[in-house]
Amino acid sequence: MKLTEFLNIPNCLKAHGNIENIDITGIYYDSRKVVKGSIFVAIKGYSTDGHKFINDVLNKNVSAVFVEDESYFESIVLNNSKTVFVLVKDTREALAELSKIYFEDPSNRIKLFGVTGTNGKTTTTYLLKSIFETANEKTGIIGTIANLIGDVKIATEMTTPESLELNSLLNEMYIQGCSTVAMEVSSHSLFLKRVYGLNFAAAIFTNLTLDHLDFHKSIDGYVNSKKILFDQLDENSFCIYNIDDEYHEQIIKDCVARKVSFGTMENSDFKITDITFDLSGTSFKLIHNNQTFVIKTSLVGGFNAYNVTGAFIAAYMMGFDTDLIIKGIEIAPQVPGRFEVLGFEEKKVIIDFAHTSDSLEKTLLNIREIIGTSRPLYTVMGCGGDRDQGKRPIMGKVASELSDKVIVTNDNPRTENEDQIIEDILAGILQSNFIVQKNREQAIRYAIKESPSNAVILVAGKGHEDYQIIGKTKFHLSDKEIALQVLGELQHVEKI
Repeated sequence: MKLTEFLNIPNCLKAHGNIENIDITGIYYDSRKVVKGSIFVAIKGYSTDGHKFINDVLNKNVSAVFVEDESYFESIVLNNSKTVFVLVKDTREALAELSKIYFEDPSNRIKLFGVTGTNGKTTTTYLLKSIFETANEKTGIIGTIANLIGDVKIATEMTTPESLELNSLLNEMYIQGCSTVAMEVSSHSLFLKRVYGLNFAAAIFTNLTLDHLDFHKSIDGYVNSKKILFDQLDENSFCIYNIDDEYHEQIIKDCVARKVSFGTMENSDFKITDITFDLSGTSFKLIHNNQTFVIKTSLVGGFNAYNVTGAFIAAYMMGFDTDLIIKGIEIAPQVPGRFEVLGFEEKKVIIDFAHTSDSLEKTLLNIREIIGTSRPLYTVMGCGGDRDQGKRPIMGKVASELSDKVIVTNDNPRTENEDQIIEDILAGILQSNFIVQKNREQAIRYAIKESPSNAVILVAGKGHEDYQIIGKTKFHLSDKEIALQVLGELQHVEKI
């Protein structure tokens, strides 16, 4: 590609240097990765500023440097005649625009479905994948657990990758034959413009509760970040939203897409009713335009009726056959770490990603609705370090009030003092139905081995994650693996 193809982006303010007949070998925002003949985009981050590394990339013979800081532009172009310098309004937006051009606008060559909200994003994307593949559409997933091209797994570090990697991944999915892609869209990625300029066929709003306030600083900041996804939809897209959520009006108020609501309210476009569930699955009815659809899923919990409905509507509005949609929902497999039920006979362990006060409360209430008060409920929980501290006492309070016994342990303490995190949790516990076991493996072992034979044990917070971060080091640790090992030991003892 020629450099001139990248200079027509709306962000571009001015360019300096000879722009003719320059071939571009790639685009980079990491100065350590640039190669000769490439474009370097200087992004201002939270820990560093890409503008500070311009001299490093000039030594690697890059063809062009895009900056947003005019002082760098003016000072460097005067002393450099070989490299083209481009001043833009916003280098994050520019990176997204350049990536779209370089990878030939992949989001316009597939049907892209974005899912955002505090809870339910992962489950909804997996439901979409099952529905689309039931209709013989090869589908990609971009999200928390993994990126998937069909059934091929690609490891992921972030829920939503940076715009360069995201466009590259969408392009690869298109090349590999994917016609549909379901993507989790995090509030961080929206604020940091990682999905800027992408074309979404539909976007789904699941719900919004207190989370990530360490990053967004206030609930308004969090809401406004989520809102970005719906603000960028065009009139040909669908805005699918949970009308039962108190923030839905703020989220959709400036959206020009075709709006479709769902929930239990009478004025819902798709009304959810007659929800029933046990430890084997959930069923409910969905009413739309005087039609009633009976929906069954192996996913457990009333909250999953909302996740299923969001996925149902997205496929329905795209014209997929309703019988295929319902079948896709019915055969959708258990989502790793999302109310994942393990166990034998009466004793059950539920592995769940619940890491906010709202998601923990919903999960515990759903368990209580299933088992009542006749069976003991043990909860293993902790809170992540270097994250929102305000939710810690609330989560402790919720766990204590809704469980028979709470085992407070470490989540990912990261660089925070683990004792302080636990003290923050304990500040919300007003009863004596808890113990502290900082070693997470030992906490899980205790909960499973020391609980009665008919107990249900919730292991909350990490879900699918198979690691624990202590300091800046990542160690292997899987709640599911530990639970299965302990359950196996107990089963072996019983057989003997």
